[in-house]
Amino acid sequence: MEKVALGIDIGGTNTKYGFVDAQGKIYGESTIPTVVKAAGEEQESFEQYIARLCAQAQQTLKDCGQDLQLIGAGIGAPDGNFFSGAIEFAVNLPWKGVLRAAALVSQHMGVPAVLTNDANAAAMGEMLFGTAKGMKDFIVITLGTGVGSGIVIGGRLVYGHDGFAGELGHVIVKEGGRVCGCGRRGCLETYCSAGGVRRTVMDLLAEETTPSVLRDISFEQMTSARIYEAAMEGDPLAREAFRRTARILGRALADFVTFSSPEAIILFGGVARAGEFLRKPTEEAMEESMLHCFKNKVKVLLSDLSEGNVAILGAAALAWDAYRKQNEKKA
Repeated sequence: MEKVALGIDIGGTNTKYGFVDAQGKIYGESTIPTVVKAAGEEQESFEQYIARLCAQAQQTLKDCGQDLQLIGAGIGAPDGNFFSGAIEFAVNLPWKGVLRAAALVSQHMGVPAVLTNDANAAAMGEMLFGTAKGMKDFIVITLGTGVGSGIVIGGRLVYGHDGFAGELGHVIVKEGGRVCGCGRRGCLETYCSAGGVRRTVMDLLAEETTPSVLRDISFEQMTSARIYEAAMEGDPLAREAFRRTARILGRALADFVTFSSPEAIILFGGVARAGEFLRKPTEEAMEESMLHCFKNKVKVLLSDLSEGNVAILGAAALAWDAYRKQNEKKA
């Protein structure tokens, strides 16, 4: 009988889930809409949403047609608190307040469930199944709609005293800079997220007269993927946008290195798909700003996990980690 963990990634629009074995093989996976509301009907409660999710997950497990034993469930969610097992005051979900996700999933699936935020789940996925396999000290930086981070020291995720450690995307990198969704100004997220790169392109278009294919694209259609395509085609403005982004990110990473002395910093997410256009200048800027005792010791790497799978793998990795620790206690 093959043991598997259920990995759940709760997003504002969709929820992904899948069953993952100890080697990172995904057996059955699916996606459901996070919010279901028929015309004229009230929005379902969080409890109803979890019941719907778990019912479909149980059906998926049956449909796998294999002898699979479920050992636990892991949940990655915005504003997920590992200690409480709850989603706390998430701004991009329709339900407000404290949502006891782990307890509800455990109740419906009949196995232990653990929860954390999506960036921490990504870090756990990298440690068990990805680029950080075999590493004990590293930082994962997720560069997508926002900028998140998962910090691993001595083989353990850092949660802090209340479960919210590692909000590196909200370190201020420019005093009085761009307005952030958190209400402050100059956060790293406002420069290095997908939206941040887009804003940098718009600034360059206003400042420069350099010919660019990006001049014909509206702000709404200006995605980090399109900017990367332009950079690949040799567009000087697109390449300058990534260079500016990389310099800000690299200087911030040099600061992050000082508190945990990681072996590597792993970049993941939509913006990281820019590859060497982002990684190489980021590493150069980091080394320029690095305290001497850390120079040439920290690698900047790109995740080798598929973006489509990492959310499920990361969440499942949480469950596998909890399962192994529980077995170690029993031994």
